[in-house]
Amino acid sequence: MTLLATAHLKGPHVDFAGLSPLIALLGGATVVLLVGLLGRREAREQAVPTLSLVTLGAALGLTIWQWNAQKSIVSGALRIDDLSLVLNLLLIAGGAATVLLAWRSLAVQGAAHGEWHALLLTSIGGMSLLASAQNTVLVFLGLELLSIPLYVLCATGRSKRGSHQERSLESGLKYLIIGSVGSATLLYGLALIYGATGATDFTAIANAISNGNLASDPLTLTGIALCVAGLCFKASVAPFHQWTPDVYEGAPTPVTAFMAVATKVAALGVFLRLFDVALIGAQNSWGPAVAVLATITILVGNVGALGQSSLKRMLAYSSVARAGYMLAGVVVSSKLGVQATVFYLAVYVAMNMASFAVIVAREQETGLGDSIAAVAGLGRERPWLAWPMTISMLGLAGIPATAGFIGKFYLIDAAVSGGYTWLGVAIVVGSMISLGYYLPVIAAMW
Repeated sequence: MTLLATAHLKGPHVDFAGLSPLIALLGGATVVLLVGLLGRREAREQAVPTLSLVTLGAALGLTIWQWNAQKSIVSGALRIDDLSLVLNLLLIAGGAATVLLAWRSLAVQGAAHGEWHALLLTSIGGMSLLASAQNTVLVFLGLELLSIPLYVLCATGRSKRGSHQERSLESGLKYLIIGSVGSATLLYGLALIYGATGATDFTAIANAISNGNLASDPLTLTGIALCVAGLCFKASVAPFHQWTPDVYEGAPTPVTAFMAVATKVAALGVFLRLFDVALIGAQNSWGPAVAVLATITILVGNVGALGQSSLKRMLAYSSVARAGYMLAGVVVSSKLGVQATVFYLAVYVAMNMASFAVIVAREQETGLGDSIAAVAGLGRERPWLAWPMTISMLGLAGIPATAGFIGKFYLIDAAVSGGYTWLGVAIVVGSMISLGYYLPVIAAMW
């Protein structure tokens, strides 16, 4: 009894400063949910989105506060470094744009304001966790935390037309089924890698592969293949992209905008960290296979977008092609590849959010939904809407003098420098094909 009375129990050290952006997001989601329960309509319609923006602003400030921090926290399970902090900024920017796009959306009214914004903030928290994860357990937790709220958000579509609500429910169900398959595939892959290496930490996995000559072990290779497939489901990489056009078209437009940019940031972030850190020792095995997937994705995405009359379906196929471009930065496993991928992600977030903002505006002004006909003559009627859409289309196409061109140039440079010249050629060919569906939108507006 004396020993127990004099014993000093010492808990594990918790770096609250490093965790502060994640705490702000998840704590803000709780507050937003509670405020949404208030009876007054003004509180729900004005206070809830305002609090969501305040939460994202707090997360932004805390992320900037941690700038230049190079440290591992939570017993090494999370890494706070330049990559995770930049990805956090992109996620917060995408979340803030989504809150603004959804301010008067019927989807928010149908799902109740508090619940809708709480789900959005929780999903961003999962993405932030995923971008920092350097442990396979945290990778899976982050993936589920970002996915489950999105399953619900996709099904929150509400319209005076019943068919739109049915498409939204169908969208949520499809995303639930396909997302569950992707999550299960990734989990099996991570389990096999653990079975081969006996580790869940990325650094320990890398050491086990390099020191134990496991790069060609069938168990390791099978685990890597399943991890590639699972993450490709989330990043909309062909041939795991079939769900993307239907889900993007059926989901409420603000949710589609969020999914198009934020899930790409999270999926490509974990791609960079898992494959270029934990599995770098087996790069000769998975590199060529991922490069082939990237090439197929570029061609399938760009060809699939041709002739689409729905802007959301067109941008869905476009996002598939963008995933192929960004995989080029993952394949080369170099600092230049990481920088090129992150830069293109930043450009992609800005261009896509501008495009979806115009689509949301035209959906509210016309009865044509997301059809290309909704933007016909926009340059004459609403030039202030036409110009952002025009610049976004030109940037996504990679026209010179746009940020999209610079991003693609960096990706091509990274691919060529890494010995994948043919992948750089595929990016150029994909950009040429993309003119066939971006330029008609510009022509319709002007």
